[in-house]
Amino acid sequence: MDTRKMTGQRGEKIAQAFLRQQGWTILDVNWRSRIGELDIVAIPPDKPCLVIVEVRTKRSPRFGTAAESVDYRKQQKVRRLGLQYAQRHRLLDMPLRFDVVTVTLSSGKPDIVHIPGAF
Repeated sequence: MDTRKMTGQRGEKIAQAFLRQQGWTILDVNWRSRIGELDIVAIPPDKPCLVIVEVRTKRSPRFGTAAESVDYRKQQKVRRLGLQYAQRHRLLDMPLRFDVVTVTLSSGKPDIVHIPGAF
């Protein structure tokens, strides 16, 4: 497995653990359809809504932040996938929110930033 993919998987596991520690319920991880993949689908503890979480992992803060890599095109794709997920799981009556969790692995302890309603 290539290093980039391993870094991404590690970041996703860290993000899942972070959200669980905050009391989130994880419904799905790496949910796939023919148009793409959702990293994490979850429900936050404070508000009954369906949250699609895009996880971005970097090994260093050089060349911009992880959050900056979620460009407009990626946002549109994640929105389409989120609606598709809600349809397939009959969750269209729940409010839908799109968050970003960034994980930077440059030091000993990962730096985690959660951006609710990022797009």
